[in-house]
Amino acid sequence: MNKLTLKRHLTESLRNLKRNGWMTAAAVAAVTVTLLLVGVLFSILLNVNKVASDIENDVEVRVFIDRKTTAPQQKELKQELAKVKGVKSISFSSRKKELSNVVGAYGKEFRLFSGDDNPLYDVFVVKTDQPKNTIKVAHTAEKLDHVYQAQYGGASAKKLFKVVSGVKRWGIIISILLLFVAVFLISNTIRLTILSRKNEISIMRLVGATNSYIRWPFILEGAWTGLFGSLLPILAVDFSYGWMYKVISASLRGTNMSLLVPHTFLIEIDLLLAVIGVGIGALGAGLSMGRFLKL
Repeated sequence: MNKLTLKRHLTESLRNLKRNGWMTAAAVAAVTVTLLLVGVLFSILLNVNKVASDIENDVEVRVFIDRKTTAPQQKELKQELAKVKGVKSISFSSRKKELSNVVGAYGKEFRLFSGDDNPLYDVFVVKTDQPKNTIKVAHTAEKLDHVYQAQYGGASAKKLFKVVSGVKRWGIIISILLLFVAVFLISNTIRLTILSRKNEISIMRLVGATNSYIRWPFILEGAWTGLFGSLLPILAVDFSYGWMYKVISASLRGTNMSLLVPHTFLIEIDLLLAVIGVGIGALGAGLSMGRFLKL
């Protein structure tokens, strides 16, 4: 297709959209509603997946050091822990700091246990490179010398990993189903606009227009319809997510959880909505035209 022909098809497609005002408006409205639903659900699913991963990655192994352990032995224990496969980082928390955390969480009355009466242990807090290695690292650490106990959350951690895995799996399934729904709704709406112009297509064939010449304006109309229909959902998702990000991020401050940053996240969502709209609009028009041109 040369530039002159492409320009003619683009002009013709825009003219046809204007000429068939009500059908065009109906098609754009259907695309808008569908893509708005896609944008909102995708934003929710991606952020639920992000928060679930943050919770999963926050699980740590707490290695309690035997009280009789000397400073050199603690240093040796830390080196042994660093050699365990799957260990990402190790930090030290003294008995005093552990008591301070208890006082902050449960009340000032626990200050009675300060000094020599402190019943708590020095702790090595171990982070793993992958959440699934947490349990394995805990079991390995518990077997090392000078370790009183190694905790990772036990059954609660296992349940958490299972829940997070389920969230991610169902998120993918829902996303795929949502795309199929979008394809069905948008493509069928585009087909209705072509059905209303069945006579126009027949006349073009009678005067000798080739299938390619007939098809391309309709495909471009479908693409324009998808693009115009994606504009309002893009604006709605951008403004609503920007506002929700400020509100929810304030409540998550001080935790290890966070939402996806709007700057990069919204660009990806905007491009996704535009591509879905244009792609499905053009595809729906192309498939519908293929049906008519075979008659």
